[in-house]
Amino acid sequence: MSSIEIRKVESKKDLKKFIDFRYDLYAGCEYDAPNLFSDDMNTLSKDKNAAFEFSEAEYYMAFDKQTGKMVGRVAAIINHKANDKWGRSDVRFGWIDFVDDINVSRALMDAVEKYGKSKGMTHVVGPLGFTDMDPEGMLTKGFDQLGTMATIYNYSYYPEHMEKLGGFKKDNDYVEFKLFVPKTVPDKYAKVAKLIEKRYNLHVKKLTKHEIFKEGYGKRIFEIINETFSGLYGYSELSDKQIEQYINMYFPLADLNLITLIEDWNDNKKVVGVGITIPSLTRALQKCRRGRLTPFGWWHVLRALKFRHTKIVDLLLVGVLPEYRNKGANSLLFADLIPRYVEYGFEWGETHVEMETNDHVQSQWQYLDCECHKRRRCYIKEIK
Repeated sequence: MSSIEIRKVESKKDLKKFIDFRYDLYAGCEYDAPNLFSDDMNTLSKDKNAAFEFSEAEYYMAFDKQTGKMVGRVAAIINHKANDKWGRSDVRFGWIDFVDDINVSRALMDAVEKYGKSKGMTHVVGPLGFTDMDPEGMLTKGFDQLGTMATIYNYSYYPEHMEKLGGFKKDNDYVEFKLFVPKTVPDKYAKVAKLIEKRYNLHVKKLTKHEIFKEGYGKRIFEIINETFSGLYGYSELSDKQIEQYINMYFPLADLNLITLIEDWNDNKKVVGVGITIPSLTRALQKCRRGRLTPFGWWHVLRALKFRHTKIVDLLLVGVLPEYRNKGANSLLFADLIPRYVEYGFEWGETHVEMETNDHVQSQWQYLDCECHKRRRCYIKEIK
């Protein structure tokens, strides 16, 4: 008889408990980047997240029957748009956290599997969120490296449990790189940037808030992301409602010096590339008590965003349309952003997750001093 009881999240009070478990489990961890409580509430609330237009989900909490203490959590998610696109019948697991007890992780994954089976799914995959805008992939290397706001940090025993549970195997691996900021733009980037400006009439575009919110540039950015990322593992294109949601979420406090677009002036100034980067918020988030911005959390986040009280820059989204990649369009992004990093005093940058097989993306960093310092995995298991 199992010593673990699984309870489904049934109320707003339950959802708060579901979210708060993470802060308790990772209290004092120097590498974890805690999510903002409000962000998780918005993402997991079915009346607030636009992804529920094409997704359904249930959330489960694990309790120790003897002590009554919460010991784990997991979200079971079905993204019907992604399943239709890729011809799969997957139930995703995300927001998974548990104490180092195999009985807990087994009970949580059994709950996901049962939910998926009840919905006619054939495989369990994850960790994944509703869309690629949510953190994905379980950390398997880099447990002593600082996490980022956009990715998952987890203890080293998590992947050990996945191996012990049985039936789970690798579906996709990601890598992440630490990029050391050079004192000047590398010659290769600088020369290629000048060349393609003349040869292809491609140019850097810096934005204003008015252009983002009133002239449609915010929407154009996410349309580029949709097109650029469309072939990546598990990706489902963002809907107009999702795009509007992300524009209002990300851009109000953004430092526009750290956002660069590329336009094709031969094609009516069509946006063909984008680089969205932000000062690292990890240390600021660690100072937000239980992920709350009140009473003083907002000050730490503001210091990082506006006063750049950090030596790290996060490369959130970097993408160039496929037909412009071989033209070296990404050199324009780096030629514009690197001097700004130097001016801001950033010492190194953190890339977002990249598929280990995506040689094209990884080749972008070949002219920088860099190291692959993290790896993460998405697992898959057939539902019997």
